[in-house]
Amino acid sequence: MSTDPLSGTRVLDLTTVIMGPYATHIMADLGAEVIKVESPKGDAFRQYGPSRNEGMGGSVLQLHRNKHSVVLDLKNSVARRALDKLIERSDVVVHNLRPGPAKRLKLDWASVSKVNPKVVLCAAPGFGSDGPYADKAAYDDIIQAGCGMAALYGQVHGTPRYVPTAICDKIAGQTIAYAVMAALLYRSRTGEGQEIEVPMFETSIEFMMAEHLGPSAFEPPLGPVGFARQLSVHRKPYKTADGWICILPYSDRNWADFFRIVDRVGLASDERFSDIDARGQNVDALYSIVNLEAARRSTQEWVDLCDGVGIPCMPVIALQEIDENPHVRAVGLMESSVHSTEGAYRSVRPPVRFGASPYKLRRHAPRLGQDSALVLGDLGLSADDLEQLLSHAENPAPVLEAMRQ
Repeated sequence: MSTDPLSGTRVLDLTTVIMGPYATHIMADLGAEVIKVESPKGDAFRQYGPSRNEGMGGSVLQLHRNKHSVVLDLKNSVARRALDKLIERSDVVVHNLRPGPAKRLKLDWASVSKVNPKVVLCAAPGFGSDGPYADKAAYDDIIQAGCGMAALYGQVHGTPRYVPTAICDKIAGQTIAYAVMAALLYRSRTGEGQEIEVPMFETSIEFMMAEHLGPSAFEPPLGPVGFARQLSVHRKPYKTADGWICILPYSDRNWADFFRIVDRVGLASDERFSDIDARGQNVDALYSIVNLEAARRSTQEWVDLCDGVGIPCMPVIALQEIDENPHVRAVGLMESSVHSTEGAYRSVRPPVRFGASPYKLRRHAPRLGQDSALVLGDLGLSADDLEQLLSHAENPAPVLEAMRQ
């Protein structure tokens, strides 16, 4: 018996781009059998290069590993029947459709629960289905603009900007993963399936407000919305004599040690910096001191000094430097693999480790429709229906030949 945490769980993945595939990527790495259903044109994210072969860029190799790829044109009645058969045999169905398209494709809870009442159906739209934005299209930039993230950048730096990563997609993707697993636990206790909705907009607002709600949580408010320390223009990496570094004294002891290192011992008793609340109210002055002192030493000198007394610090590491970082190398975070058609490639292993369930790369990312014959051939469809569905499939002949014998 497999020790993978989600072994024996079948997930039907009808999502595209990053948010949903990131969620099912987590589930696949935990051992779930993930069947990714794609249109004949494939997931739009397959169109991004560069790649050695069409549809197989580096991000696809990462996000789609340990999954199967099946091509179904859901506008086709035969494909729709095949999808229902897959739903019958699945524990989880995940899609990122808006409510209208989901209903038209019969992927709403009323339709799906008739096919499989014990299934966990996770809808991951951009916006909650009961609000006025329900039918709006959503991508990561749209949600960064709407959840306060872009405006916070403007509040600090003068102009709203996007974080240079698909952060809201991935926040929602992780939320989908834990919500699905919670629903599976509920089903194991009650035998009941259920519908889940994970809207990216609301999920991102909750994420942002974890610390920024702050003083405004009270009625009447005790202060404006926003976490003061994070809204300081001086909260930034600091220029050293030869590079850049994050120096982040946090505790009373950290600050006392920092003031000693920079020969400003008297500041440890300054009432502006005497405790964490006072420092929060005077964060601009505090960080200005760090900014001034950082330039007096090299990056490595700061690392040695801070590590020596336990002050949190980290050199600014560029993406292209991560692979050579000594800690990253020591924990084996980056892995080398060889794909049967794409050749040698690098990937990031799951960062979470289970003592009894070590991670395994069970399958490299599939090409578009690579597993259509394997998966659809096991659904009990007629030979004629199967032949129609496998028109886009790789090597359907053995399956069709077996069906006709």
